[in-house]
Amino acid sequence: MDMTEYGKRAVNAKVFLRNAGTADKNRALEFIADELEANEEKILQENAADLEKAEKNGMNPTMLDRLKLTPARIKGMAQGVREIIALPDPCGRILSGNRNPKGFTVEKITVPLGVIAVIYEARPNVTADAAALCLKSGNAVILRGGKEAFLSNNAISECMRSALAKAGLEPDCIQLVQDTSRDSAAALMHMNEYVDVLIPRGGAGLIKACVESSTVPVIETGTGNCHIYVDKDADIEKAVEIIYNAKVSRPSVCNACESLVIHRDIVKKALPLIKDRLDGANVIMHADEEAAKIVSGTVPATQEDFYKEYLGYEISVKIVGSVDEAIAHIDKYSTGHSECIVTESYTAAEKFLREVDSAAVYVNVSTRFTDGGEFGFGAEIGISTQKLHARGPLGLPELTTVKYIVRGSGQVR
Repeated sequence: MDMTEYGKRAVNAKVFLRNAGTADKNRALEFIADELEANEEKILQENAADLEKAEKNGMNPTMLDRLKLTPARIKGMAQGVREIIALPDPCGRILSGNRNPKGFTVEKITVPLGVIAVIYEARPNVTADAAALCLKSGNAVILRGGKEAFLSNNAISECMRSALAKAGLEPDCIQLVQDTSRDSAAALMHMNEYVDVLIPRGGAGLIKACVESSTVPVIETGTGNCHIYVDKDADIEKAVEIIYNAKVSRPSVCNACESLVIHRDIVKKALPLIKDRLDGANVIMHADEEAAKIVSGTVPATQEDFYKEYLGYEISVKIVGSVDEAIAHIDKYSTGHSECIVTESYTAAEKFLREVDSAAVYVNVSTRFTDGGEFGFGAEIGISTQKLHARGPLGLPELTTVKYIVRGSGQVR
């Protein structure tokens, strides 16, 4: 199907959704959750075919983990949809209101963005998450997944479209692009006539391509070169556990720790313990010259390492002499996602919170908590690292814009 046809169908679906109430959308979401569970076997079969092909093509283990579906992960997708049902409808909220001296009233209300295009890579769960969030927020969505996950994505999207039909909604509220070539992605980036917002979700290359090439407005869900700074007043035992969790619990995600910064006054005590803990998970440490003299078994860190989102069992290490130097290092190399300071010093913690310019800034907490559900907001499409419209977890409220409703009785200016 020609790409403009997806756009035309999405615009028609957008118009249809204007008249869908909260109960209509929630009913459709319940049908979607049921369909995902009922078609578990089919989805797993298609996913197995994707995995087999990806392994033959040499996909690395962390990316295979992103691609892989299990009965538990499918159940989790269905549960995620049901959690979205429980969230308040973000549309139609009155944000403010006033009466003009001439007698007419002005209300500022939330409305859907319209048509959202999502370009993403080898994560089939994004298909369900993004579609459910767009539906609840009243948006039609055009999904363009990666070729590595096409069979999985297609099986999931077929379940969702079937559920929409059963619920009496327009199936084209959710569309999956069948062409996974670069041409289809490039076309979406320039479909201003049909697409209101583009959301890329994936690696640095994909996001960079969308930001630099798209004429459709982009909400940037950023890569995560997340830092943990171990201050001179840190509780070392606490630091070891926070770093281990942030690096090892799931290294292929954007809120995993990629960069470790340690104060010189504590490094000789802290770094050997941190490395010993990370060695248990075979984490490769890219250390600067000073750190390499303190612990053995590291590899030299390059400038590229300090910028890098590894998405695997690797981490960079930088030694600094002050909290100011740590903040300067983070400012230079961070992608603006999530940063943490481990310290028992109130002064150092407050300085770090005030001066580090990222979407989420932590004191004594693993960066792995940067997530809409963990923050109490519910499901999210991704973590926005930009500053316009949305920053941090990109959930239901961020998938709306505003409209002004003016009611009068014949006033003229």
